[in-house]
Amino acid sequence: MTTEVKQMIIGGLSCAASSGDTFQVLAPADGRVIAEVALAGASEADAAVAQARVGFRLWSSLAPRERERVLLRAAELVEAEGDSRFLDDLIDEGGCTITKARGEIGYTADLLRTAAGESRRLYGDTFPNDNPERVSMVFREPLGVVAVISPYNAPLALLTKMSAFPLAAGNAIVIKPSEETPLTALAFGQLLLDAGLPPACVSVVTGMGAQCGAALSANPDVDCIALTGSSATGRLVGAESMHHMRRCQLELGGKSALLVLRDADPVKAADIAAQGIFNHAGQICMANSRVVVDRAIYPQFTAALKAAAEAIVLGDLRDEASQYGPLISQAAVDKVLAHVGDAVAGGAQLLTGGSAQGLTVQPTVLLEPPRDATVWCEESFGPVVSVVAADSLAEAIALANDSQYGLSAAVLTHNVQWGFRAAREIRAGSVHIGMHAFQSNAMAPIGGYKMSGIGRSGGKYSTEEFTELKWVSVSLEDDGVDD
Repeated sequence: MTTEVKQMIIGGLSCAASSGDTFQVLAPADGRVIAEVALAGASEADAAVAQARVGFRLWSSLAPRERERVLLRAAELVEAEGDSRFLDDLIDEGGCTITKARGEIGYTADLLRTAAGESRRLYGDTFPNDNPERVSMVFREPLGVVAVISPYNAPLALLTKMSAFPLAAGNAIVIKPSEETPLTALAFGQLLLDAGLPPACVSVVTGMGAQCGAALSANPDVDCIALTGSSATGRLVGAESMHHMRRCQLELGGKSALLVLRDADPVKAADIAAQGIFNHAGQICMANSRVVVDRAIYPQFTAALKAAAEAIVLGDLRDEASQYGPLISQAAVDKVLAHVGDAVAGGAQLLTGGSAQGLTVQPTVLLEPPRDATVWCEESFGPVVSVVAADSLAEAIALANDSQYGLSAAVLTHNVQWGFRAAREIRAGSVHIGMHAFQSNAMAPIGGYKMSGIGRSGGKYSTEEFTELKWVSVSLEDDGVDD
């Protein structure tokens, strides 16, 4: 049977690759070919940027209410047609459970509505001038063309967050989705067009990072790169951005810590920890893959976490009882198992898990891995959690900060002083008290310290990332000319 080729979108039009080349999209659940997709290269990336420059001039000239209207219409379409537009692709190409897929669809509508409101809130400012005959004002202006390089782990929600706020600020976008999940991105691009976004304002170029992504990074007509991905990719994109002296927003890797202090209920804490690492098989940058537990409750906590991990239901992705599914690829599985093997070889105790069936890795709990083990130092991006004991709050905070990353963290305690002390001293972009480390909110400034990235995404913080500040001053001095 011949598989239909899914074409990319350039300037609102369905386009084949100039080379005629395509690539296959595989379902991680069973390895079947879902689709053939047009393989964009440098020429397609450049054509999309050229279209976006045209679209930017139109989109940025519209009144805020017009941009708001388009984004609100997109939210309405998601609410009315989200399942038919996105559900199958999220499950098939993304390996999402039906519960996770529907969660993404709902969050997408929230993001679009939040961004729509931000269209009206690009506030300027005034400030006193030392010369009383002069007035100083500050305006916010859109950057221009934003290249959006989106990941596979939340292919709809993260793409929406990375796209909707630049659009709210008046920018045009070119989307380069992960080659693992292009179908969701194409459906999202079509959603924006159906909502009334001018065609030149959005393109979706489906290609590989080394060719298509690199071409976007190198194109001098791109005014900003928004990337969610690995820290290694972020370094490359950041370096290229500095070469062009342009803005970049980088949401990168994480190795988030959850602190369980001695006043926490160890059984409830274990359930919270399990939710924070095993959601979507740990393929979440904010997942609490490191847990630091007060030694006084360590035995009870680890026993409860083992039980929680072994109770995880792994089944058909369309079964609402299934809690997570496969990793995205065999390479991802190999990386996770290598991290586990390295930790065990270094002396860690494998409490449960540590194996895979197909691309599905069992929920895995490691106790006391060496602090130089890859599983402690590097992002595994899988359902693996490392648990270590601490004898004091100060030691727990030090262990949380023992990372090159600083995306998110969490603290389980009933003591307000302990919780706030941890929140102030942990070097992370967000710290959550009384919950796990994986939290999202359309209004929140998501981003990290250290190797977890540059900039923030969400709400007004995101919209402002995609604007330039301009100081305008006016002289009121009498020029001697009568009216």
